[in-house]
Amino acid sequence: MFPYAAPVRDLQFVLADLLDHRSLSLPAFAEASPELVDAVLDEAAKLAGDVWGPLNASGDRQGCERRHDGGVTLPDGFASAYQAYVEGGWNGIGVSEALGGQGLPEVMASAVQEMLHGANMALGLCPMLTAGAIEALAHHGSDELKARYLDKLVEGSWTGTMNLTEPQAGSDLSRVRTRAVPCAPDEGDFYRLSGQKIFITWGEHDAVENILHLVLARTPDAPEGNKGISLFLVPKFLVNDDGSLGERNDVVCASIEHKLGIHGSPTCTLSFGEQDGAIGFLVGDAGRGLNHMFTMMNEARHKVGIQGIGVAERACQHAVAYAADRSQGRTPAYRGGEPCTISEHLDVRRMLVSMRSRTDALRALALYCAAELDVARHHEDAAMRQAAQVRAEVLIPVVKAFSTDQAVDIASLGVQVHGGMGFIEETGAAQMLRDARIAPIYEGTNGIQALDLAGRKLQRDDGAALAALIDDVEATAAALGAHAELSGLAPELAAGAQDLRACVAQVLEEGRDSERGLDAVQAYATPLLSLTGHVLCAWQMGLAALKAQAAIEAGSSDDFYRRKLVAADFAIRQWLPEGRAQRRILEAGFQGLLDIDATRL
Repeated sequence: MFPYAAPVRDLQFVLADLLDHRSLSLPAFAEASPELVDAVLDEAAKLAGDVWGPLNASGDRQGCERRHDGGVTLPDGFASAYQAYVEGGWNGIGVSEALGGQGLPEVMASAVQEMLHGANMALGLCPMLTAGAIEALAHHGSDELKARYLDKLVEGSWTGTMNLTEPQAGSDLSRVRTRAVPCAPDEGDFYRLSGQKIFITWGEHDAVENILHLVLARTPDAPEGNKGISLFLVPKFLVNDDGSLGERNDVVCASIEHKLGIHGSPTCTLSFGEQDGAIGFLVGDAGRGLNHMFTMMNEARHKVGIQGIGVAERACQHAVAYAADRSQGRTPAYRGGEPCTISEHLDVRRMLVSMRSRTDALRALALYCAAELDVARHHEDAAMRQAAQVRAEVLIPVVKAFSTDQAVDIASLGVQVHGGMGFIEETGAAQMLRDARIAPIYEGTNGIQALDLAGRKLQRDDGAALAALIDDVEATAAALGAHAELSGLAPELAAGAQDLRACVAQVLEEGRDSERGLDAVQAYATPLLSLTGHVLCAWQMGLAALKAQAAIEAGSSDDFYRRKLVAADFAIRQWLPEGRAQRRILEAGFQGLLDIDATRL
């Protein structure tokens, strides 16, 4: 088992070289500096590598245990590792100072998140859900709710959860049955909830004294469908007027799931209202619960993409270290014919450089998206904020879905590099594959993300936001073409941009068909998202090549830049062609899918 080392240099390259510390130029971050960025990354790397990382394997082996009283015991060391995170002030890093946070850019918070998820994905899920709860409460909670609950969430001394799914209501939340009955006027301004929620990440645990559940439920007079769903805050312990904890609320962990991976993360079935009803407080407007919850889900979807990248980075490090250590075979005669490690075999090298180049590309795209979120939230010019928001909304389903799909494949390649030893749990390679596999499923399956891109995001502006991104890809291809050392990368990147533009036009055109439009969008959504991810990641690696080559020409002898050129070359000339094949899939149409009887396959 090889230790995890946070990729500080790679993160610095994206923030400083590719993004030119763009977020720091916003007035909201006037007190931040590149030196502060470096200091934050260094300290986060210590927490990730020294405190969280060593618990990853032991937490996987031990897992969580539900006690007879409904409480959940975390793996040894998890609670203290989480407290070290809280005591370091990490939970509020990206939260505004007005809400008690540190007010640093989203792009920095995302970089820190990657390190923590790379070190220990199961533990990293806890603050990820709390961040979403902070967003939902800050945007939609009443002044009274924010005064009573928000400080503790921002601090991290209380954690938050998101309660959507029910046994009969998975992705179709219109089928939610949990009920919220208003209390009598003389009791107070609250509701009593009853029902069951499943797959609740960190729904019960012993790392903090209180847990705040954000719950979708229906009031008795609510209409059927999405418009009848409201959002409620249900604390594990009620909170007194002086801020102290009061009585235990009527919410209990009925069971915890036994999962393929992330064993250190308690995934709970929560029962509300087994006694008198769980006391809950309306968040935002009645009947707009889904709208309010999406504030939380958009935050979480971007972070799930970051999470996948963290696991991919760890898998890459693990595979590189193993390949450099494992002796097997000899080099060809023309390379000396000597005994060698498997890192000398070109098929293994192909796997390793594929893992590295893809991980670097995914990181760059995810942090670019985070920087757009910073602009959308903090730029002084309203038009700039709007443009950045639209671009970020197009990117989020790509970051979530493409990053997590690729993370599974990267972790699988990591197992392959290990050979038979990768299939043995003791080496640690299998855990990364098992852990990564959930990421394409939760916070909206990747098929739903693809439908969001091909349906909602493209249709609302006739593809204008994605077309603007393609313009940037083509500009980078032109810059590569004008550079003597990098011109060989230009044709493939330009061709990828052309493929994507053509496929967007096809999806838009066929999606307008009054009879077959919905089927066309569903059939084309996943290959379109895959093509989009490949092209935009290759674009980021083209930018990386330009920056690395400029540093070399300026006299740098840092091997880091040479490795960036190798990664960029592979991403554009060997990985992007796999994505470009998606155009052939779209051009083949979808009649075959209509003709299939899926029950007789």
